[in-house]
Amino acid sequence: MTHSLKSRLLAAGCALVLGTLTLVSADGRMAAAEDVHMIEVEGEGARYWPRWRGPSGQGIVPTGTYVDRWSPTQHVRWKTPVPGEANSSPIVWGDRIFLTTAHDGGRRLSMLAFRRSNGERLWETFIPTDVVEHVHQKNGHASATPATDGALVYASFGRHGLVAVDFSGKIVWHRKFSEIANYHGPAGSPVLYKDRIFLYQDQKPVPDQTAFVAAFDKKTGRTIWETPRTETVGWGTPVVIRAGDRDELIVSSQRRVAAYNPETGAELWTVGGLTFEVIPTPVVGEGLVFASSGRAGPTLAIRPGGRGDVTATHVVWNSPKGSPFVPSGVLFDGLLYLVNDMQSIATVYEAKTGALMYQGRMGVAQREGFSASPVAVNGKVYFTNDEGETFVLRAGREFNLLHTNTLGARTLASPALVDNIWYWRTVEGLVAIGG
Repeated sequence: MTHSLKSRLLAAGCALVLGTLTLVSADGRMAAAEDVHMIEVEGEGARYWPRWRGPSGQGIVPTGTYVDRWSPTQHVRWKTPVPGEANSSPIVWGDRIFLTTAHDGGRRLSMLAFRRSNGERLWETFIPTDVVEHVHQKNGHASATPATDGALVYASFGRHGLVAVDFSGKIVWHRKFSEIANYHGPAGSPVLYKDRIFLYQDQKPVPDQTAFVAAFDKKTGRTIWETPRTETVGWGTPVVIRAGDRDELIVSSQRRVAAYNPETGAELWTVGGLTFEVIPTPVVGEGLVFASSGRAGPTLAIRPGGRGDVTATHVVWNSPKGSPFVPSGVLFDGLLYLVNDMQSIATVYEAKTGALMYQGRMGVAQREGFSASPVAVNGKVYFTNDEGETFVLRAGREFNLLHTNTLGARTLASPALVDNIWYWRTVEGLVAIGG
């Protein structure tokens, strides 16, 4: 370790929580870096926030006049209460904000729509349920963020199934599942791709239901394909990437990362090395897929485009520990930003090489203190902890904490950013923040 790196770590006021980086040479069959990227939302949807982590799929926001300071009173455009309890994040299309929520301890589940311009609640549609699903307290009964294509809104409610609702709140179709035996309950969000919806659910086998990754027709909810999996726990959201001349559906979950053919569901490649519990959504850039696994486990930088088990050939670098348990990372301007939510430490790597740039303390160290995933906009990266404190970092190779904002309420959901306005869901309701 260089003297300058040691100085940056000491200045940040935190201990080094990473091990030695492992570097592996690239395979000639791997896709070129410029040919690997996240499949983003195009057309009208790119103007809004139509899915988990926005149109980029990874929390990257186009430049705008977004304020970087706020408080419970400063720059608040409006606030509105949201009934029930849930941790799902808001999505936006046009003048609509959509959310899911749970009432009566999960006995009733619903989707809601609000007017984006003033926060007015427009409608609430309840989803058919039968039993109360067992979930972890921090997870809740409505953690999956919905997705929309501008015609319908699609949401996942665990064993209660996938549902499609139109913009007036009418249920168009409802696809129910059987028991989901995942000890903290389900949480992964649906992902739209062409004419289909992707969802994966890892769980212990039960009658009529095993772990799966599947594609469903977005017009009808019928199964297009379903591929069994052997993993028993997992709460993440898949991503779809372009790797050279093919698309790949990436699932990061228990013990491994796997890629599937989005058209057929056939497994393309797999990489081992993750831990038992995995939540963060992968991010993509610099020709690599970055997958983090929980409770301070490793982050793997994987070159996609392989065949079979490519653990020995396609892992370009890895960090043995210090990764997030719950929040996803964000890749901005060649740097990968993560937060170790077991110690409240931001860690930044050079994405191509895995070289450690810095680590810096963000607030008081606490176990599982961050749930929201970070966003990057206007040369700054925003990390929000569960107490509603947002740490504003200047993007770059040295730790530069500009200031800390507060929403004044507990916050586990990630924000949506549209037309220079931040939209936050807290335990108290929806909040719009802008200049």
